Amino acid sequence: MEYRQLGDSGLMVSVLSLGTMTFGGEGDYRMIGSTGVEDAQRQLDMCLAAGVNLIDTSDAYSFGRSEEIIGEVIKARRDELLIATKVRFPIGPGPNDAGLSRHHIIRACEASLRRLQTDHIDLYQAHNWDGVTPVEETMAAFDALVSSGKVRYIGCSNFAGWHVMKSLAASERNRLSGYVSMQIHYTLQAREAENELIPIALDQGLGVLVWSPLAAGLLSGKYRRNDSAPEEGRHTFEEWDEPPIHDTERLYDIIDALIAVAERHGSTAAVVALAWLLRRPGVTSVLLGARTDEQLSGNLEAASFELSDEDLDLLDSVSRVPLGYPYWHQARLARDRLSEADLSLLGRYI
Repeated sequence: MEYRQLGDSGLMVSVLSLGTMTFGGEGDYRMIGSTGVEDAQRQLDMCLAAGVNLIDTSDAYSFGRSEEIIGEVIKARRDELLIATKVRFPIGPGPNDAGLSRHHIIRACEASLRRLQTDHIDLYQAHNWDGVTPVEETMAAFDALVSSGKVRYIGCSNFAGWHVMKSLAASERNRLSGYVSMQIHYTLQAREAENELIPIALDQGLGVLVWSPLAAGLLSGKYRRNDSAPEEGRHTFEEWDEPPIHDTERLYDIIDALIAVAERHGSTAAVVALAWLLRRPGVTSVLLGARTDEQLSGNLEAASFELSDEDLDLLDSVSRVPLGYPYWHQARLARDRLSEADLSLLGRYI
């Protein structure tokens, strides 16, 4: 297992991490998975044996049940793991039971600590943007948790580029703890993060954690052109529409390319898709979620999977999208003075 520095922090995390949205199966989360304590323990053991040192969850997953399960299975192995969780979404019916206010952040953190049965959270993340709460209040609340020792590092998730920069500016201006990472959706099927988020991560020294790296199973290889849908999987539920599919033909072109590369190496489309992400600029760790032990075991192989230049060229050719403005203008007329962050997007077009 390879370990990478989480942004400009001193924390080292494994390139593959365990995502736990499948833990619990409460309410609508049944569409994602219903992993209980016994199965979660087995999956955790598999990950630790492979060298994984980060487990990611949220107080929103199965209404806190995911955190409770993690609390049960890590009791004897807490010091071997880094625990990441998140705050932002509703944890109750009240008007202050959601958001990134000081009230909600501190209350939610204390509740997560109880569910996780631990005295600290290694990485506490804003799960989404809150455009109502002043960003200074949000960053001050996170800073208070860091100062108290209840939280070691803070990060954000699902922010737009200007949300990230506004938050970083507020923390720097007020000498508060700042985000060390962002958790984003990023796949061969959804490369929007390359426009702003990846360049910001490179420029500002933020780690990048990738959620749903197989696009909720779309890139696993079980969805094929002109085939009927598989019997299991999130996309067998009519109400599941994440991530959105804007171009079905492009999606199947990507799947065909993944399968072609996988067959060339005697591997799986899922492993190829994960390995591609690990080669992308700025990516620190990819979160693996799995319904079954077999899925998890297979996907862990991505940590050591090597893609050739030919493989990478094929995958890029079927997934690359045209540059929007101002990027096409920069690729034409600013190419003489571009940084590493700029080139993470524009380099392929110049």
